[in-house]
Amino acid sequence: MPSFGSLGKFLIIFGICLAVIGLILILGDKIPWIGRLPGDIYIKRDKFTFYFPLMTSIIISLLLTLLFALFRK
Repeated sequence: MPSFGSLGKFLIIFGICLAVIGLILILGDKIPWIGRLPGDIYIKRDKFTFYFPLMTSIIISLLLTLLFALFRK
């Protein structure tokens, strides 16, 4: 059974991560390069548009991996 101290640390880290994600969502429109990086797939035809932010997803994944690795210790 985990102690309340470790549960408290987890909740604080989880809250900080949620706050950071919220700020990114709020400020996402003001950062023009998010979602428009080289490597993002964008196909537009007559009645069809396909968009897959591949490079943006990779960069966000790397940043989150580094963040979680820092807080693991």
